[in-house]
Amino acid sequence: MCGRYLIISAPEAFRRLFDYDDQPNFPPRYNVAPTQPIPIVRVMEGRRRFALVRWGLIPPWVKDPRTFSLLINARSESVNEKPAFRNAMRRRRCLVPADGFYDWKVERGRNRPYYVRPRDGAPIAFAGLWETWMGPNGEEMETAAIITMPATGEFARLHERMPVIVPPEAFNLWLDCSNVDATTASVLFAPVREGSLEAYEVSPAVNRADNDGPQLIAPAPAQQTQEPEPAAKTPAKRAKKTDYWQSSLFD
Repeated sequence: MCGRYLIISAPEAFRRLFDYDDQPNFPPRYNVAPTQPIPIVRVMEGRRRFALVRWGLIPPWVKDPRTFSLLINARSESVNEKPAFRNAMRRRRCLVPADGFYDWKVERGRNRPYYVRPRDGAPIAFAGLWETWMGPNGEEMETAAIITMPATGEFARLHERMPVIVPPEAFNLWLDCSNVDATTASVLFAPVREGSLEAYEVSPAVNRADNDGPQLIAPAPAQQTQEPEPAAKTPAKRAKKTDYWQSSLFD
């Protein structure tokens, strides 16, 4: 699963990697959470374009997004068959710029957060899908999901799943929905090169979606107990707003 990730490289570094014409200026984000705006790269009218969309895909056929499950991830094993993703896999594939992601290892009943990043420090691209949802009153919202696959190698010890990472030499294949069918594009659902990523434990402060900043990726102390945070003294309604699984643009 991919439920939190980072976008911390300079905008120009992303622009060079993804080769789009746009010149967006966005700040570093150390704790990107579902329902927040995220950058994607897609092909529009034959050119790569940068766009900001909502993280949490809404298929066009959904009547009321408030009653629809939050689709932040799409499983690579079923993405070509699931009605929610099938058409997007054929026609609306995208890349999701990133600098790494967080994963949680369950140990002795506790969720211990780890930061997974490229060993060379370069930005990477997750395989993604995007859709445009239009409401009954003409409102329009662009949304996206990140494709995940079974975790392999050393990362299987952290979590059973991880995002699909598309290498730069395969960007064109993934993005060319006009000439590359979904089945062919699925060959990219493959493990990353052994040793290309590294992971280390970080502070449980990342568990809260409203926390941000470079302190979140500082290595955790060797003797960190990872005790759960004390029970919130704020009303349950307020806690719900900071829970990234429950937050919604439609609250």
